[in-house]
Amino acid sequence: MSQTKKSELARIIKAFEYSKQGLKAAYTGEPAFRDEIWGMIILLPIGLWFTTAIWEAVALIITFGLILMMELANSAIEAVVDRVGLEQHELSGRAKDIGSAGVLVALVVAGLVWAMILIPKFVN
Repeated sequence: MSQTKKSELARIIKAFEYSKQGLKAAYTGEPAFRDEIWGMIILLPIGLWFTTAIWEAVALIITFGLILMMELANSAIEAVVDRVGLEQHELSGRAKDIGSAGVLVALVVAGLVWAMILIPKFVN
């Protein structure tokens, strides 16, 4: 294996380790992320039980991925803003509010997708 391929593999391994650290930090330090993980663990098997097409299962899984990604981004924004300073500032508040709004949008989209897939299963 060439030196370039070894260094590339080492970089990928380090990036994976950093990502694991980030997930651990989010789970231990962010109650909302933890709640969303447990919501996924509980709701996803139930939702998948009622799916009849692969696209439905994929859609239900993707919505949780979007929620978790947005929650991670929001937590990162909040951490950076708090690191810069804890004093009240309009831009800091705006950044946190926009990150929170992103999570809300992800939750609403997930709710709509789940409703559009699962409600017809119970109505028919």
